[in-house]
Amino acid sequence: MARDPAARSRIEVILCYPGYHAILFYRLANALWRRRFNLMGRFISNVGKFLTGIEIHPGATIGRRLFIDHGNGVVIGETSEVGDDVTLYQGVTLGGTTLEKGKRHPTLGENVIVGSGAQVLGPIKVGDKARIGANAVVLKDVPVGATMVGIPAKIVMGQKKQKTGDFTAYGTPTEDLPDPIFQSFENLRSQLNTLAGRVHELEDELKGVYAEENEKNNDMVTPGSSSGT
Repeated sequence: MARDPAARSRIEVILCYPGYHAILFYRLANALWRRRFNLMGRFISNVGKFLTGIEIHPGATIGRRLFIDHGNGVVIGETSEVGDDVTLYQGVTLGGTTLEKGKRHPTLGENVIVGSGAQVLGPIKVGDKARIGANAVVLKDVPVGATMVGIPAKIVMGQKKQKTGDFTAYGTPTEDLPDPIFQSFENLRSQLNTLAGRVHELEDELKGVYAEENEKNNDMVTPGSSSGT
């Protein structure tokens, strides 16, 4: 109710929100999984996936008040850890990057927001109140309160520049956001302009040197002298 203005009543959430339904299926499947009824846990999880379009492995660890908005296509892997008050949008993947046993999925801190289509991959840590922009691919640890965008994701706004207590829909602030690729091109263009200016200076210096040499050569020639027979 607090994170979706479209929700008009609790009964609407209970009846019409697949993200809520997916969490109910997960809680049941996880309870069975922890009691080592692994097959039944996976079966309940698969039923929830079929009915909601959201796949949450029963072995994942999920805190309180997880909000999955829209939800279709969300995948949460087996060793994923999700803190309290996390928000995930449609198409988010908390995935693994190895076939080895053990911890292979990400850990999300509290109050993290992950935008639609974002991929958070590997046993990395996402700090509290971090924001992952839509379609970002996160492969490295994310500091507390940072905003990440791009492929691979890079920090575009740190904790000191954003109000970490505010909710940010889809993990992307609405104010002007610096584009790391654009900044790279701007830096490159600035360096090229500096090099071009230096080349012009060197050309002017060479012209001065050639002019001085020509004057010296002219002074060495005797006025009125001629060669011939």
